[in-house]
Amino acid sequence: MVAGLLGAFAAAVCYGVASILQAVAARRIHSAEGLDPRLLIRLFRSWPYLLGIGLDGFAFLLSIAALRSLPLFVVQSIVASFLAITAVLGAIFLHMPLRRSDWIALLVVIAGLVLVGLSAAEDRTVSVSDAESWGVLAAAVALGVLAVPVGRINGAPGAAALGAIAGLAFGTVAVAARVLPGSVRLDTLFSELGTLLTDPSTYALILAGGVALLTYSTALQRGSVTQATAPLVIGETVAPALVGVLMLGDRPRPGWGWVAALGFFLAVAGALSLSRHGDLAQTELQHTP
Repeated sequence: MVAGLLGAFAAAVCYGVASILQAVAARRIHSAEGLDPRLLIRLFRSWPYLLGIGLDGFAFLLSIAALRSLPLFVVQSIVASFLAITAVLGAIFLHMPLRRSDWIALLVVIAGLVLVGLSAAEDRTVSVSDAESWGVLAAAVALGVLAVPVGRINGAPGAAALGAIAGLAFGTVAVAARVLPGSVRLDTLFSELGTLLTDPSTYALILAGGVALLTYSTALQRGSVTQATAPLVIGETVAPALVGVLMLGDRPRPGWGWVAALGFFLAVAGALSLSRHGDLAQTELQHTP
């Protein structure tokens, strides 16, 4: 359990650094019309974006490892704290000073994470039916289909809508990782590869990850980082947490339910408040090396 908590916190740090790099890269690229996959091709020519994607990939592996031993609500609330990392790094490297409200939000996030960590119980490997595994894949497909018309919405409404889809897609990734069959460890990965390739949740994870990446990158071009990230935080934390509690049997330590609920609320509320700090000025992004 301790290793899972450390992995989740390390994932949050990586996601925080990556979000700064990706926001810088996305604002340097010409805006895409609609939901254009070619946007990713252009972004992959930018070294900040490539570095950010590399950190995202590493963070993703860390979060998968954490999800194998911890409930969804614990991992997702910790991962949501990447906005606190983003705010601190933005203040240091992008000259975005933290206001008093930002410092309060940081303290709220920290308090929430402490409560969530204290309430965490080591979780068992979940056993899901074929219908539930196919349901996760169906959710990923539905988000991909929904993203096409939503991608035609411009301005702040488009940024918020695409950010929400990205959040739900990231949440689907988390759920898919939670229900993957087997232990999914490096030492057993090849022996269990056949099982993974025949499980719908594997393809849900891949598809939802692609949808999340494209919709969030597009959202960053349509509006401010806040407009894109605030709905993302809600989608990637609340939705999978509810799935974990209602469908997968995720539970905190006995008698610690109210502590877990309070910690989750504080962590998400603080993260949403910190998302306002993410409004990177265009001039800052243009002059960032």
